[in-house]
Amino acid sequence: MGGSRIAVPLGAVFACAIAALSLVPQGIESESLLQVQDNPAALADHQLSRSFNAERANREINAALEVGDIDLATSFLDLARDRNIAVGGALLARVNAANSTVAVATRTVGNFGRGFILGESNDVVGLAGTTLSDVLVIGDLRDAMREGSRLAVGEPADELVLGLACLGLAITAGTYATLGAAAPARVGVSAVKAASKTGHMSAHMSDWLGRSVHDVVDLSALKRVSVSSTLTEPTATMNAVRQAVRTEKADDLVRLAGDLGHVQTKAGAQAAMDSLKIAQGPRDVSRIAALAEAKGTRTRAILKTLGRGAIVLSASALSLFSWLFAAVMSVWGFFASCKRTAERATERYIAYRKACAERARARFAAMMAARA
Repeated sequence: MGGSRIAVPLGAVFACAIAALSLVPQGIESESLLQVQDNPAALADHQLSRSFNAERANREINAALEVGDIDLATSFLDLARDRNIAVGGALLARVNAANSTVAVATRTVGNFGRGFILGESNDVVGLAGTTLSDVLVIGDLRDAMREGSRLAVGEPADELVLGLACLGLAITAGTYATLGAAAPARVGVSAVKAASKTGHMSAHMSDWLGRSVHDVVDLSALKRVSVSSTLTEPTATMNAVRQAVRTEKADDLVRLAGDLGHVQTKAGAQAAMDSLKIAQGPRDVSRIAALAEAKGTRTRAILKTLGRGAIVLSASALSLFSWLFAAVMSVWGFFASCKRTAERATERYIAYRKACAERARARFAAMMAARA
C-alpha cells in the first residue's frame, strides 16, 4: 500500500485544522448572538463585553462633561460601576460636582421654563417642562392652535407636530378618564413632539410617524377650524382637534408612545430622546423599552456606546447561521479526516505485518528445503 493513500487524508486533517482554527471562534460568537438576539439586555451585555472598557468609559465621561451633558456622564458612570470598571478620581469628582444641588438648580430654572412655555427641549429638564405643559393640556393646545392656524390659512405647518398634539389631547382625556392608565403614552407623545421639533429623530422613524399621523389624524377636518375660533374659543378648539383623531386607527401610535414613556420612566427623559435617534420603527422602540426595563439609568450610555447594536444584531441571522454551519463542518471535516487517516494507517500497518509474516514463511520454507 503506497504512502499516498495516507498523505491525502493527512493533508485533509491539516487543512480542516487550519479552517477550524479560523472558523470555530466565529461560529461560537455567532451561536452566542443567535441565542440572545431576542433579548435586548443580554445582547447589549454581550456587545459591551467586547467594546466597553476602562479607557472607553473614562473617555466618554470626559467627553460628556466637556459638552455639558451631565445626564450622559452620569449614565456612563453608572454603567462603569455596574461592570466593575474603574473611573478616574478626577472625573468622578467632576460628575459629583455637576450633580450637586446648586448646579442642578442653576440648570433647572431656565431649561424647565423654556420647555414648559415653548415646548422646546434639548435636555432632561426641558423635556420635563414640555411633558408637564402637555399633561396640563397647555402644551398640546398651544401646538395645535399654532400649527392648525397655519394649516387653516395655507401657511407651511409642521403636520407631524400638529398630529401628535391632537393625539396628545385625545390621550390626555383618556389619562384622566382611566386614572393614569395611559400616562406612559402621554409622556411618550411629549417626547416624540420634542424630538421632532429639535431634529432628534432618525429619518426612518420620522417617515413612519408621518405616515401614521396622516392615517390617524384627519388634517382636512382641522383646516375647517378657523383662526378666530382657535383664539377665542379654546375649549371648542380642543374638542375639535380631539374629534379629528381616528382613535380606532391609533393603536400603533399609542403603543409606540407608551413604549417611549416606559423608556423615559426607567432610563430618563434624555434616553427617550436618544431612542428616537437610532430607532427605525415601533419594533425598535419596543426593544429599547425592554432594554431600559433591565438596565435603568445605564440605558443611555449603552445606546451611545453600541447604537443600534444594542437592540439588533449587527449581522443577519442568515450570515450567523452560515458562520456556525462552516465552523461545524470544519470540525466535522477534521475528525472525519483523522478517522480516515487512522484507518489508512491501520490498513497499511496490517498489510506491512502480513508482508513480514509472508516473508518469514518463505524464508522458513526455503530453509527447510535446503536441509532436505
